Amino acid sequence: MSTQTDSERVRGWLTGRLPAEWFEGDPELSIDRDEILIVGRIPAPEQSGDVSAAERSAAEEGRIKQYREDTRERRIEIARELEHATRRKVAWGVRCGETRTIFTSLSAPVMTRLRQPERQVLDTLVDAGVARSRSDALGWCVKLVAQHSETWLADLREAMSKVEDVRRAGPDATES
Repeated sequence: MSTQTDSERVRGWLTGRLPAEWFEGDPELSIDRDEILIVGRIPAPEQSGDVSAAERSAAEEGRIKQYREDTRERRIEIARELEHATRRKVAWGVRCGETRTIFTSLSAPVMTRLRQPERQVLDTLVDAGVARSRSDALGWCVKLVAQHSETWLADLREAMSKVEDVRRAGPDATES
């Protein structure tokens, strides 16, 4: 089953199953082979326009905590049903104003082989206190790459395009 088909089926199922009052609009869905992440927008607390960023953030965190407590039982029930139907774990999160919080998330082990220079990078992050373990350090590295991936991938695609142009102009190119 394709990811698009999975996404459409899950989105449709959630449309029929989620209480209408839970989220403003449709929730964001992220689906991979192990997990379904559902992030919905909830109303931000009403505040006067001249509150500090700290006060706004604290109010949003309070609203998120209240939402999490109020919906816990139903979210667990819905997650179990969806996990049974899809054979994937379900994670929840919300967006409130400018604050995004993920309540639960699957941490999946990934086997990898790293040579000494790569292990030294991870060990440096651990020794510096940036990460608690090599596993945590690797996760930190992946997050950093993800933050910068759009620019990097655009540069990579541009470079690949240039390589293809050079190949076409090479000695095996047919003359027109």
